[in-house]
Amino acid sequence: MKALTWQAPRSVRTIDVPDPEILEPTDAIVRITSTAICGSDLHLLDVLGPFLHKGDVLGHEPMGVVVETGSAVSKISIGDRVVIPFVIACGECYQCRRGFTTQCERTRTPGQDTGASLYGYTELYGSVPGGQAEYLRVRLADANAMRITTDLPDERYLFLSDILPTAWQGVQYANVPEGGSLAVLGLGPVGQLVSRVGRHLGYDVIAVDPVPERRAMAERHGVATLDLGDRLRDEILDRTDGRGPHGVVDAVGMEAHGNLVAAFSQHAAGMLPDAMAKKLMKTVGADRLAAMMTAFDIVQRGGTVSISGVYGGVGDPLPMLNLFDKQISIHMGQCNVQRWIPQLWPLVEDPADPLGVTDLVTHHGSLDEAPELYLTFRDKEDGCVKVVLHP
Repeated sequence: MKALTWQAPRSVRTIDVPDPEILEPTDAIVRITSTAICGSDLHLLDVLGPFLHKGDVLGHEPMGVVVETGSAVSKISIGDRVVIPFVIACGECYQCRRGFTTQCERTRTPGQDTGASLYGYTELYGSVPGGQAEYLRVRLADANAMRITTDLPDERYLFLSDILPTAWQGVQYANVPEGGSLAVLGLGPVGQLVSRVGRHLGYDVIAVDPVPERRAMAERHGVATLDLGDRLRDEILDRTDGRGPHGVVDAVGMEAHGNLVAAFSQHAAGMLPDAMAKKLMKTVGADRLAAMMTAFDIVQRGGTVSISGVYGGVGDPLPMLNLFDKQISIHMGQCNVQRWIPQLWPLVEDPADPLGVTDLVTHHGSLDEAPELYLTFRDKEDGCVKVVLHP
């Protein structure tokens, strides 16, 4: 089958790889019909290269049609349409029962001290082949393949795999009171959906992004937007009674604009021999923290900063004096996709499309076009906000 694979830092390529097979009775094989490129995939191009191997199959936002099932699979059948969460969870362990499927005790990667296995996302999370491919082996299929019973198009369901639950969790974690205010930093795919979720829940939403096309998309959904600028803090205070928003969602993460030193460090670590780079990133790695620091600066005293953007550093300095003085709460983490699906499923099937899931994709392509589209997405060219591939 064809699959999009990591080859080297800043190099991905579509090649032929072996078809996946049923290896456990709980497995299923899915023929992929739609699979998206996530902002987190861009970290694999530069920052997380030391934890990848040449030929690793990428992608963690897939959906498709079941073509084979293991003997122990009972909840899905051949021919079913399904969407696959990026988190592989058993649904039965202590952490899964608590709703923390990203901490699944059954699928954690031995020796890495990380959470649940993830599709297409480095040896830190199991080196599991991903979904930017013609076929995908779905593990623990009864707990992870979500069956679709309508004939609605893929775009209604695809984002349940990752970015829509991620956005929902980000807003929930921001702890905004009824009728309160929410600031969103970054209007990539997750930030767009965070803004729409905030509006859907009745919050006063202000979103910040330097890219005009991304601000325009958010404005179509009733979101007030601001550009990055020297007066950003003052403008947000002016819109929030001088106090700042009740909650702020950082939907940017480690690739924020600013901090050339951290940017150079990320690039340099990716060029070192893998063993050296892994040790460096696990002990002294640092991120570009511009978005996070802005969140701490603008949130009101006693407010909450919710971090949805991915960070990978372990040596990141935090302004502890200011955080303590302002009594800021910080809530973060990989999205517990399965936890939020019951609340989101009716919204994606609602004919009114209240979260605007049909107004997010700007670019479509084939697997052969994927390497070029990765770069288009990374460089924010051609108005690119979200890419969906169709194997």
